[in-house]
Amino acid sequence: MLLAPFYTKNANLIRISAQQASNFAKLQCFDFNPIHDPDNKRFCVPGDLLFSLALNIYGVSESMSFTFTNMVGADMGLIFPETKDNTIIITNEQGKSVLEIERKGKINTDTQFIESMIKNYGQFSGKNFPTLLMPLMKKHGVMFNPNRPLVMYNSMSFEFSNIDFDNQMLLELADSTLEVEPKRANSFLHFDIFDGQKLAGKGIKRMVVAGLREYDHDVITEFVKGYEARRDAF
Repeated sequence: MLLAPFYTKNANLIRISAQQASNFAKLQCFDFNPIHDPDNKRFCVPGDLLFSLALNIYGVSESMSFTFTNMVGADMGLIFPETKDNTIIITNEQGKSVLEIERKGKINTDTQFIESMIKNYGQFSGKNFPTLLMPLMKKHGVMFNPNRPLVMYNSMSFEFSNIDFDNQMLLELADSTLEVEPKRANSFLHFDIFDGQKLAGKGIKRMVVAGLREYDHDVITEFVKGYEARRDAF
């Protein structure tokens, strides 16, 4: 299975090591956000990995929304409950919610379809920085603190008009916006899901950009160069 290298399961607990989480971010999403580096003091498991595990366990419903309620640290025990309910709460072993899911409609449990959704969404999601976020920050005259970059996954949702595909799945960016608040901003990435050439669904991903400051082109450009150098070296 696609996700097998990126987690371990013992009884009802799923654990993700820092290295497994980092490997998923880099290999599946091409995401080099420093917060997913194993040695980062603020390390957290990528939301895209939690999302992918949920799809792997529960299938892809016609309509789903995912809200990330708490950060997941390395080797934290996670419980994905066995349930047929439309509301699913993923908790850590202390019972604290980390991911809340709402779903409705028909469910596709075909392994190839699920893995296609995971791969396509992961590749799309990984484009958030610098490809999509940089132009938005420049446009609004803001940026994060390059010494303590904090771009966090908040939520995502999607809705299919048809969940039985005849052709290859493809995700494409439909629109991107940035809503700026005094100390942070919300980045919204709207995407379309295609069944071959036919539009079959739509979705939206929300990210939180913390520690806002005035945009400095030279400083953020140097940060991007370092980010891209790490990516290229990998």
